[in-house]
Amino acid sequence: MKFFVDTADIKEIRELHDLGLVDGVTTNPSLILKSGGNITDVTKEICSIVEGPVSAEVVATEYGQMIKEAEVLAKIADNICIKVPLTLDGLKACRTIRTSMNRLVNVTLCFSANQALLAAKAGATFISPFVGRIDDTGSDGMELIAEIRQIYDNYDFPTEILTASVRTVNHVKQAALIGADVVTAPPATLKALVSHPLTDKGLAQFLADWAKTGQKIA
Repeated sequence: MKFFVDTADIKEIRELHDLGLVDGVTTNPSLILKSGGNITDVTKEICSIVEGPVSAEVVATEYGQMIKEAEVLAKIADNICIKVPLTLDGLKACRTIRTSMNRLVNVTLCFSANQALLAAKAGATFISPFVGRIDDTGSDGMELIAEIRQIYDNYDFPTEILTASVRTVNHVKQAALIGADVVTAPPATLKALVSHPLTDKGLAQFLADWAKTGQKIA
């Protein structure tokens, strides 16, 4: 499974990249706002740190304007992945960006298997189902991941399932068990994957016993 970090915070991205935990980055207008920077400058710096896809989102809702924005975003760096919403105009833009611009496309705001099917038919590189927001409605977001996985496998669609709106380490584990291709999560969630109380307890015991030996390794 590939790990994308869901943030526009340069410091966090650099830290996780240095740990070898970043295969890509996803941003959106809300994350750009939170970063406090200009979208072009922030995205360009992210692309200079991360070798993998960096999703930059159009804000237009009409096809023609989406394409104009996609052309601007694509000039930022070679590893830009254009992010479009799962609407009819967004799907049309997806096909154009993939075929005419030859750029990666992340179709976002997916909440149903039917939507995911349409995105795959449009040639999406990634489909982003929002599992956390589905959980908020009282449904199980992971059921959607499983449905999409089955549909894509049934027809050998190359579109990758990018599990989004991830809020817990359990979301990451479940996505991996189902077979999602990618998970994008906030930095804190990715860092939390390493934590387990028995690891902490075991390390504390080892260190205490080592101190009793009075030895040094270096």
